[in-house]
Amino acid sequence: MVNDNGADESVSLTAEELDRLFNIGIALSAEQDMDVLLESILTTAKEFCNAEGGTLYLMDAAQNQLVFSILQNDKLGIKMGGTSEKKEIPFPPLYLYDPETNEPNYSNISTYAALTEEIVNVPDAYDSTRFDFSGTHKFDKKSGYRSKSFLTVPLKTRTGQVVAVLQLINARAPSGETINFSKSMQRLVEALSSHAAVAIDNQLLVTAQKNVLEAFLEVIAHAIDDKSPYTGAHCQRVPVIARMIALAAVMSQDGAFKDFEMSEDEWYAFHLASWLHDCGKVTTPEYVLDKATKLETVNNRIHEVRARFEILRRDAHIDYLKKRLAGTEPKEQLLAQFNDRVRKLEDDFAFLAASNVGTEPLNDEQVARVREIAKQTYHRYFDKTLGLSWDETERIKDNMPPKTNPAEPLLEDRPDHIFGGYNRGEIHNLSIARGTLTPEEAKKINSHVEKTIEMLKAIPFPSHIKNVVEYAGGHHERMDGKGFPNHLTRFEMSVPARILGVADVFEALSSSDRPYKKPKKLSEIVAIMSGMAKGGHIDPDLFNLFLTAGVYREYAEQYMKESQIDEVDIQQYLAATGTPAEE
Repeated sequence: MVNDNGADESVSLTAEELDRLFNIGIALSAEQDMDVLLESILTTAKEFCNAEGGTLYLMDAAQNQLVFSILQNDKLGIKMGGTSEKKEIPFPPLYLYDPETNEPNYSNISTYAALTEEIVNVPDAYDSTRFDFSGTHKFDKKSGYRSKSFLTVPLKTRTGQVVAVLQLINARAPSGETINFSKSMQRLVEALSSHAAVAIDNQLLVTAQKNVLEAFLEVIAHAIDDKSPYTGAHCQRVPVIARMIALAAVMSQDGAFKDFEMSEDEWYAFHLASWLHDCGKVTTPEYVLDKATKLETVNNRIHEVRARFEILRRDAHIDYLKKRLAGTEPKEQLLAQFNDRVRKLEDDFAFLAASNVGTEPLNDEQVARVREIAKQTYHRYFDKTLGLSWDETERIKDNMPPKTNPAEPLLEDRPDHIFGGYNRGEIHNLSIARGTLTPEEAKKINSHVEKTIEMLKAIPFPSHIKNVVEYAGGHHERMDGKGFPNHLTRFEMSVPARILGVADVFEALSSSDRPYKKPKKLSEIVAIMSGMAKGGHIDPDLFNLFLTAGVYREYAEQYMKESQIDEVDIQQYLAATGTPAEE
């Protein structure tokens, strides 16, 4: 430690002082709130020295700056930063090095302490020639205050890294007179600084780890969204909706959620879970996620089918012209036959095209028609084994097609259509009864929740946020136990997990970027969700809160297209509950 005259002083502590510091060190180490921790450090240091005021600076190593964190002065009634109402301190940071010359800033007492890692004790700022106190003089002149004694202490970790600088102003005698900071005061503050530095460093490390975790998880969420040009905002918007619903539940003064609360740890776990609820989709192929039509893989294969119909029509036209030239039948009869054939082809293709879109379910008769149309043949003259990749060639080597084929089926389910866990057969896909997904594709999409749980279980979340897995893994469960993957009922799930289920459904229904559906009106979405709430799909209490708290409209006005927003009479959509939100 260095006094203003540059003299070194040794330090020692009494047993009583050590015991006091030991207890303070335990208290500081146990504190998890950074603002409370920093304020405790400054307040304790002031008490040790009966100082009028003090400042705590945090080190910003990346910018080589000391940043004002807490500023207090009892005599002037100043309290900024920490837990005070005035969080922001209107003073610029202190540069450790001159921005122009890059020379060390030894003229400022606080930056000097940070750079040299030395304690600096100044008996009277107005007598000091070592440091620039011109700013202090201006402040005193303007405020009528008298800054005198200064004790400036760098807070160093065990490895010698300065994480903060503590500065105390105007030690006071019991009589209230301003005095110098004595050797005993220095001893206590220096010892306190060691405990404080460790506590701050631990908090900074925890914060850094939390920031790394959040950044990493958000990168994963963005990567999932980026896989699909159509669902690129889902993982980013579900957290927004989920937080709105959770806040409404916490703020609720009556009804099912009047006693519902979330701790800081539960909020954090909920935040992570909402960002990670779909992380298992990294294993789902893009074409399955975005499959807008039944024949879609990387592209919509209806165009290939259309080309075959074009061939059949051209063949029919050629056949008609040949018969006209041969004069085998009257031309009127031949023309009628040709027109009938064209109408049949057009009707068959229109049927397959409509089936491919999947907006209407197919019955058994319609599926039979798909198979009947598939039996038609056309003449193939070109070798279909040319231009294939090595992988494609391997898949057909045991069922090598002929070089040409005078009777090529119009639609096929070939052995080489089945690979990678999916059946890409044309008949198989066009025969899908509902929607656009085959059973194996639907199973793959549904399995993303299992993958999410599997991936999250592999992450060693601290015990205080272990609920991330339960929250994120339940967004496809149903309140009646018919959901997946664990078939949980409403009362087997936490409220946050149920909230994510509602948020996930609302975002999916309200999004305007899905290729397999037109954007829906707000009233349509609410009507659909009302049916889901009444049918045991989503939590009815949460759905009612979603409506009565105005979450649906608040979100719509911020994120939905203006053309989607219409008036909603929520009274007709409220679901009957009859049971409490939690049991």
